[in-house]
Amino acid sequence: MTKQAVYFVTGTDTDVGKTYVSALLLKYLSQSASVIGYKPIAAGAEYVNGELHNDDAVTLRNASSELIDYQRINPICFEPPIAPHIAAEKANVLLTVETLNQWWIKEQDNSDIALIEGAGGWRLPLNNSEYLSDFVRVQNCEVIVVVGMKLGCLNHALLTIEAIKADGLRIKGWVANQLHEPMAFYDDNLAYLKQSIDVPFLGEVKSDQQVENIEFFGLYTQAT
Repeated sequence: MTKQAVYFVTGTDTDVGKTYVSALLLKYLSQSASVIGYKPIAAGAEYVNGELHNDDAVTLRNASSELIDYQRINPICFEPPIAPHIAAEKANVLLTVETLNQWWIKEQDNSDIALIEGAGGWRLPLNNSEYLSDFVRVQNCEVIVVVGMKLGCLNHALLTIEAIKADGLRIKGWVANQLHEPMAFYDDNLAYLKQSIDVPFLGEVKSDQQVENIEFFGLYTQAT
């Protein structure tokens, strides 16, 4: 039996286009494999038919090749758009790595490839002593880093890569995401990152990118 490939998508910060890139990755991978996108933790949601729905999680669900219930895609969802550990505290909910582990035990192996999108950056707190990155480490997921191409991204990208490596995880690669607000000297900054980051460059996503016009280099289009 072919083993499921599991990629965890993190970003160099919040609002760097993780969901946008993840949706493109899902559509790209679905050309040759079954794939599901997950958003285990989300903060910032509205009620739809009595159930909290987060826009990012809905986007991932719609981009997946397999349709499953929303609550399975996004099991932990808070209404206010604030740091999840604070939202959890206000709602008297305890966020833990074990909670995520139990969720993933039930959801894994439902597709050839799973894409799990994080929240915020790599060191997102779950509580006073655990981070979302601890869950990634326990599950030993391969990591894809989305670099939002904006002022400050050089520092953020290098520190994020450094932290993931320090956690002993394999980085599948990184994606340069060209944001709507053009970055001054974009080409120079991209060139610097390419020569400074010693993990595979998966590709460059441009504003309003269509999946038909993109290629993610070195990203397997089927589970291996």
